[in-house]
Amino acid sequence: MTLVSPATRAWQAERGRLIGIAYRMLGDYGHAEDVVSEVAIEALQQERAEDAGGSSDAPSKARVRSWPAWLTTVCVRRSIDRVRALAAVREDYIGPWLPEPVATERLPEDAVADRELLSLALLHMAEQLTPEARAAVVLHRAFGMTAVEIGRILEKTPAAVRQLLSRGERRLRLADEPGARAADPAALGALLAAVEHGDVSGVLALLADDAILWSDGGGRVRAARNPIFGADHVRRFLLGVLGKATADPGLPFGVALLDVNGEPAVALTHSGRTDVLTLEFGDDGLIHGLRQVCNPDKLAHVL
Repeated sequence: MTLVSPATRAWQAERGRLIGIAYRMLGDYGHAEDVVSEVAIEALQQERAEDAGGSSDAPSKARVRSWPAWLTTVCVRRSIDRVRALAAVREDYIGPWLPEPVATERLPEDAVADRELLSLALLHMAEQLTPEARAAVVLHRAFGMTAVEIGRILEKTPAAVRQLLSRGERRLRLADEPGARAADPAALGALLAAVEHGDVSGVLALLADDAILWSDGGGRVRAARNPIFGADHVRRFLLGVLGKATADPGLPFGVALLDVNGEPAVALTHSGRTDVLTLEFGDDGLIHGLRQVCNPDKLAHVL
């Protein structure tokens, strides 16, 4: 019988939660899995160093008292490192960059136990934050950690963490009053049934005056290279997509309801490809944000 070390046992138990942290930090599921795998390697190195009576380059040179806390600390710090490394890559990205959607059923249970900060809209908006502020908001809002606990991970005072949280939550509009919300599945299903029969009037009528559409093709497929601002421009864009989609009877056109990142989303099949579209509703019941992920490299975990 193979004995499992304490570090390995703890990593296996915490893996889902760690992926939830890393994915919320990075907006990329593949990179999140990479980070969590790196954490496993560091945990084994730390454990072997302790067994040998030496030290390691891990955050704590003393013996690990709590593997879950140690794993969380390393995961957050490696995620911050990865965010900084990816920032330069994303500057050269063709067109708007959107987070990678993931089918809710494919996410580990621990990652979706609390669906806070899991939606594509919030993952997208979180790109505005500094890595430390994003980590603080993720740990506090999605995992219930206190400013003192977060401060130990980020090596900041509780007061500094509270300031990060205040600024980050304001930027993400996470106040307690009503705000952005996901589509109601039943209402969205009715809209999709109409769209599939060529009637998009219901969707167009729900566009808020300040609606914005982001289309992420990453240079792989045709997509809008810049965000589209305003209801009139978004309407014209959507009507253009629909017109091209239905012009060739040899290419299938269809819409289907998905469960993505804990929320309803749309699979839009057209022009020989399938995109994932999410709708962000305001408390006025109108659509304020549309995020269309077209880059096939980002759809492996959702379609």
